Amino acid sequence: MTDGADALISCPSPNFGARRNGLVAELVILHYTAMADAEAALERLCAQEHAVSAHYLIARDGRLFQLVEEDKRAWHAGVGSWAGQADGNSRSIGIELDNCGNSPFSEPQMARLELLLFDILDRWNIPPEGVIGHQDFAPRRKADPGPRFDWRRLALGGLSVWPESGSEDGTSVPDEARFLAKAVRFGYPGDVGVGPVLAAFRARFRPGVSGPLAAGDMAAIGNLARRFPVDRPQDNT
Repeated sequence: MTDGADALISCPSPNFGARRNGLVAELVILHYTAMADAEAALERLCAQEHAVSAHYLIARDGRLFQLVEEDKRAWHAGVGSWAGQADGNSRSIGIELDNCGNSPFSEPQMARLELLLFDILDRWNIPPEGVIGHQDFAPRRKADPGPRFDWRRLALGGLSVWPESGSEDGTSVPDEARFLAKAVRFGYPGDVGVGPVLAAFRARFRPGVSGPLAAGDMAAIGNLARRFPVDRPQDNT
């Protein structure tokens, strides 16, 4: 990190522990705080009675706070799974973004996030597909970082992934079972039903789209599942 106005601000939280079962960070999970400002979020994330934390918090003005050391287990993910694996806290680094959930993410904040992600992915050898949202990990419970977050910007910088245009395997006919199978192959949990997974997928990759499962959803998830499959046996669905 750089010095001066861009310096990392230490704000230790008591809410952390050791990563379990020898696990190390293989994901980065992005959140929004849904609070009034960064100071309110810091107070909550550093209060022992709330039993929540994250490794980092980025304020709207670009200030970067570190709450938990990266090699420790922060308490931010909760119940959920990605790529067939639970205990997201032991497998991830959590980044909170100072945002109410329904407004654009500021330029200073996004620029700071890009620099932080570049460092984290390099340090932990995490591929771009390992950067996910809280809603991806827990689609039945969570909606962050939400449809206002610019995932495509991160993907263009090599810090996340984005579907290429065009239909996979020659068809994009809507089929819920096929959509869910492809979504699971990409990483989404398959035990929460099509509805929550489709909502999470659209919030990230097709913001503003609503209604029944569509050809565009099928094409996009097919492309992602082909390019970034999780380490599991492939099927013919």
